[in-house]
Amino acid sequence: MPTTPRHPRSHRALPRVLAVAATAIALSAAVPATVAHAGPSGNVSPTNVAPGGRVSLNITGCGTKTGKASSRAFGDVWLTPGNAEATNLFGAATTFGNVSAGSHPVTFECGGPGGERVTVALNITPGAARGGLGGSVDAMSPGQIAAGGALVATALGAGAWFMRRRTGRAS
Repeated sequence: MPTTPRHPRSHRALPRVLAVAATAIALSAAVPATVAHAGPSGNVSPTNVAPGGRVSLNITGCGTKTGKASSRAFGDVWLTPGNAEATNLFGAATTFGNVSAGSHPVTFECGGPGGERVTVALNITPGAARGGLGGSVDAMSPGQIAAGGALVATALGAGAWFMRRRTGRAS
């Protein structure tokens, strides 16, 4: 049975291959560690709100199942996980009705005291929060009021005319 001759360089290449493989494994293990420690990112939506308005709070990148958002505009709010991995923590807050207009810092904190923190800005606009129809109705001009009144009067007059005409035929 013929044997294949060994190449004299093959036994020298093995240590180089092992060294390259070990370097690749070490680099691939280091990359996720740096990505995981990128730090949290907080978000307030909307960023502009009137006193008494409601905001949504979201923080990503905590890696914990608990978190807190704090501001002089609304106090402390505990955040809850949005998924099983706890990559997103959510909450909502209503700003105080007497909060002053201007920029107010919102501090997001991962986990308990001493956890990673990130601060974003919440802008309180002057004026009161719109209630009722959600701000869908604004002030009306006198012309719009007159046109609406004329339409209502026409509809009432037409209804009365049809009702009178109908009772006149019945007799």
